[in-house]
Amino acid sequence: MLDRTDPVKQLAERFGDDRVRRQDTADGMPTVWVGADDLKAVLAFLKREAAVRYRMLFDLTAIDERARRNRDDQPAADFTVVYHLLALEPVAEIRVKLALSGERPSAPTITGLWPNAAWYEREAWDMFGIVFDGHPNLRRILMPPTWRGHPLRKEHSARATEFEPFQLSPERQDEEEEALHFKPEAWGMARETDDAEFMFLNLGPNHPSVHGVFRVVVQLDGEVVLGAVPDIGYHHRAAEKMGERQSWHTYIPYTDRVDYLGGVMNELPYVLALEQRLGIEVPARVRVARVMLCEFFRICSHLLFLGTYIQDIGGMSPIFYMFSDRQKIYDVIEAVCGFRMHPAFFRIGGLAMDLPDGWDRKVREFLDWFEPRLDEYDRMAMRNKLVKRRTQGIGVYDTDEAIDWGITGPGLRATGYAWDLRKERPYSGYEHFEFDVPTANGNGDCYDRAVVRFQEMRESCRIIRQCLENMPAGPYKADHPMTTPPPKHRTMHDIETLIAHFLTVSWGPIVPPGEGSAMVEATKGLNSYYLVSDGDTRSYRTRIRTPSFPHLQMIPLMSRGHMIPDLIAIIASIDFVMADVDR
Repeated sequence: MLDRTDPVKQLAERFGDDRVRRQDTADGMPTVWVGADDLKAVLAFLKREAAVRYRMLFDLTAIDERARRNRDDQPAADFTVVYHLLALEPVAEIRVKLALSGERPSAPTITGLWPNAAWYEREAWDMFGIVFDGHPNLRRILMPPTWRGHPLRKEHSARATEFEPFQLSPERQDEEEEALHFKPEAWGMARETDDAEFMFLNLGPNHPSVHGVFRVVVQLDGEVVLGAVPDIGYHHRAAEKMGERQSWHTYIPYTDRVDYLGGVMNELPYVLALEQRLGIEVPARVRVARVMLCEFFRICSHLLFLGTYIQDIGGMSPIFYMFSDRQKIYDVIEAVCGFRMHPAFFRIGGLAMDLPDGWDRKVREFLDWFEPRLDEYDRMAMRNKLVKRRTQGIGVYDTDEAIDWGITGPGLRATGYAWDLRKERPYSGYEHFEFDVPTANGNGDCYDRAVVRFQEMRESCRIIRQCLENMPAGPYKADHPMTTPPPKHRTMHDIETLIAHFLTVSWGPIVPPGEGSAMVEATKGLNSYYLVSDGDTRSYRTRIRTPSFPHLQMIPLMSRGHMIPDLIAIIASIDFVMADVDR
């Protein structure tokens, strides 16, 4: 009889204790090491046969273990590949790890189990040099094709000042120019068939319809899209590498820049993962304030989505209304946090400061003004016949396809599946709020994805009003020695407390060795941070799992058989941010 509560026991019963090795982790997530020969069978079992089915490949990443000191309970390895699987009913997670050795480590591809593994494996090859045997197109994805080395290996420097000045020799220039030549075969595209010759169109990397520095190479037969290959990496800023050089505390402002429309929503999983590791319980006032600010940013992000979405299909007026409304939201955020787009307001153990006097008046005035505006948007945009004709029946996928490709958030709920992490596994006190999970009853098409986001703005207003009416009193920071920065009233007690305060501010806390993660329902889907500590004042490995990265992989599936204007509508309906893709 399989134990439904422990997937590691199920694996041991199925494959044998000698082939499955459990690892205890700080976050309590079931974690198991397997061999390369068993990897595919173990993952297939977890996806299709386990008592709880782990249907989604949530993330796939790697760790360079060669400089790590504290890994006594783990198998010897130079590199580790980490497979993070997610079950949706009930919500459950498991990590499967594969130990690799040598300068050219290799692992079997799992693209036959999950199609979204294609990009994750390419990223692991690009960043770590791990070869995935059998991968259909293993090439760089974030770095240029001429890049030398693998940036997330430990020997690769984290600062530009550690490199020699850049020199563009004639030979290097020729190499770079040759790399720019478009060769359809390298992208898996045919130039022609016996009776047709195809046209190839570059959309981007600088084009208003691709919402950032992003390129789509489109294969056309006349006006019909036969294939579309997304090309990313133009916005890569090494956010994960910077996590290894910054202290735990000083990395918080970097998180805001990942999904730069999500603001504090990026900070939340990062500080939650650290608070879990350090055993910090934040006060009730902190939890409610965090929820309120996150929902403000959800509205702000959805407004920008809806305005640009309608603009991409030919409507100009809504984007001007919605940008004006976003400025009113930023006025509230600035009044509370001191900054607008990138507040860096959450701290390990609390907030940067308490809510200012008069915050409640500002929030109430916004809600009283904005909620009637949503009715206007409904009439102007969502009921617009032209909007419906341009988007209904376009870019369709169903729930099973969404789960296979790692689609979360509004993109998943648009298929009719009412799954929201805030309901399924509440965090930061979401269990105390009343709100509904909007879904669409249509085809999971471009229009349905807009409908869900529009309705989510109404639900966010409900949540914010509950925060307004039920904000607890109390401290804005936990009374815990690892809270960063520590309360300032302790600074001037004696020289020891002054020194301790100075070190805690400048270096941050020393996080005990181990690993943990936290996941939130962000504006575009599930966002998580997976943090590995080696007992230092900074991270050994910072992994950011963003929703936009897997979402863009579906463009070929969604666009095949449509026309170019439909492709523009599809791209707009995904609601991605390139900084969220490339990191």
